[in-house]
Amino acid sequence: MIILDIKSRWNEVKGRLKQRYGVLSDEDLTLYLGREGDLICKLQKKLGMSKADVLKIIGEA
Repeated sequence: MIILDIKSRWNEVKGRLKQRYGVLSDEDLTLYLGREGDLICKLQKKLGMSKADVLKIIGEA
């Protein structure tokens, strides 16, 4: 999963996502160990995107 590959730079990715998608808060982008799926679902709902689209924007950030 893409998100597992970017855990080491999550703060950087989080900042880029907040900048690109102003509707996202720090709470929306909190990454809990072992609960990456919850983050993906939260972003899907908040942004109105598919799981594939969310994974793509995370990978690009």
